[in-house]
Amino acid sequence: MKRTLTAALTAVTLAVLAACSSGSPEAVPTEASTDDPVTVTIGVTDIDKEYWDTFTELAAEEGITVELKNFTDYQQPNPALSNGQLDLNQFQHLLFLANYNVNSDDDLVAIGSTVIYQLGLYTEKGYATPDDIPDGAQIAIPNDATNQARALLVLQSAGLISLKDGGNALSTPAEIDTDASRVEVVPVDANQTSVQLRSLDAAVINNNFAADANIDPTSAIYSDLEDTDTARPYVNVFAARAEDADNPLFATLVEIYHRPEVIDQVLESNKGTAVEQDLTTDELGTSLTELQDLVRDAG
Repeated sequence: MKRTLTAALTAVTLAVLAACSSGSPEAVPTEASTDDPVTVTIGVTDIDKEYWDTFTELAAEEGITVELKNFTDYQQPNPALSNGQLDLNQFQHLLFLANYNVNSDDDLVAIGSTVIYQLGLYTEKGYATPDDIPDGAQIAIPNDATNQARALLVLQSAGLISLKDGGNALSTPAEIDTDASRVEVVPVDANQTSVQLRSLDAAVINNNFAADANIDPTSAIYSDLEDTDTARPYVNVFAARAEDADNPLFATLVEIYHRPEVIDQVLESNKGTAVEQDLTTDELGTSLTELQDLVRDAG
């Protein structure tokens, strides 16, 4: 998920949201052609990216007019989808969607996967691999719930810590098995992780904060892209209302996203720090259900 766009566009977006009806959304067509085009509205957070231009052009060739609505507040696209302002959104990973559904008592579904954006381990101490980091080293991690758990899983996958019972997408530092771990984690605000590189041995840094600090994302010495099974909760998805889960028109849009003309631009724009994920709807549904159960159990 990424940040973008202007305050003016945000104001327009929020104004439209405020005017949303609480009634049932209108039924979405299931077929389109160039002779009988259909408009599909998709909520995104990175409308300025070139690949959306390519995506909309290819969709138009299938008779689908894609209207993109940009959001800068990640809390808005799911309610907008649920209320019918949007037909789809594409900005979030599975865990974000699971949290939303549980906390909002909603039932949005994932109808297609896109990519996983890396969460990387960086250092300025000259370590080339996680194995080079010495025992007792201090590593900064984000302290917000979602990114903290993911950072812990990154460090475990890299062989630097061990989590009791293997950990999960909601793990906390309290679950670290200190006797079986090589390093000490230092939780800090996510926007401070890059700053900690000056004093600590390494840091796990989100892509956007690495970019803000002018850190080359390809300089990460490890990321969860090297273990995509561990990163499954962070697969970004197209989301739809439950009643539209099997809409063939939406399946066409997911397929278009994975065409080389689009996905190659997506990967290029992320300098190799994203990996394409083309999961089945059954796989996505199973993962989303498991994550929702995890969120509920955590209270």
